[in-house]
Amino acid sequence: MKGSLEKFNRLVSALEDLPTIGKKSATRLAYFMVMQDSFVGMKISHAIEDALGSLKKCSVCGGMSEDELCFICSDEARDSTVLCIVENAKDILLLEENALFEGRYFVLDSLEELSIATLQNIVASGVEEILFALTPSISNDAVILYIEDKLGDYEIKFSKIAQGVPTGVSLENIDILSLTRALEDRVKV
Repeated sequence: MKGSLEKFNRLVSALEDLPTIGKKSATRLAYFMVMQDSFVGMKISHAIEDALGSLKKCSVCGGMSEDELCFICSDEARDSTVLCIVENAKDILLLEENALFEGRYFVLDSLEELSIATLQNIVASGVEEILFALTPSISNDAVILYIEDKLGDYEIKFSKIAQGVPTGVSLENIDILSLTRALEDRVKV
């Protein structure tokens, strides 16, 4: 049977390569696109092809863009005095979708790819505060210290997103780093 459904099995395998998609989900998706609604499959196929052909990194912030500059970097109404450093372009989408930040961004894919010169040029253009929106971890704390050190010659304020106990989660289910930070960063009520 496997040989007779080779193309179907390749589609299932390709779908399994996506994050959070296991064999069962991949099989259901493939079956739906092939046997129940081939129009959906064609629509997805064309959307993927179009996105792969036209999306690239913004030349300034590293976010996703269809042009040389993304819509955020080209928006003159944005607050250019606050720069939010994020781990990947997906984080920008989350913050923008929820209208949580009105400044500019800088994507920090990795320290190897981090161009301190690029970051310094952005900071020199009038940045007064850098907000680190990185996943809380010891290694990201080291990254924050590294960047603060490299930008020490500039008169800028550094801050990071708050961290601690999520709403609705009991203390027994909180990791020790989050619990420690919640206690250290406690607020007066």
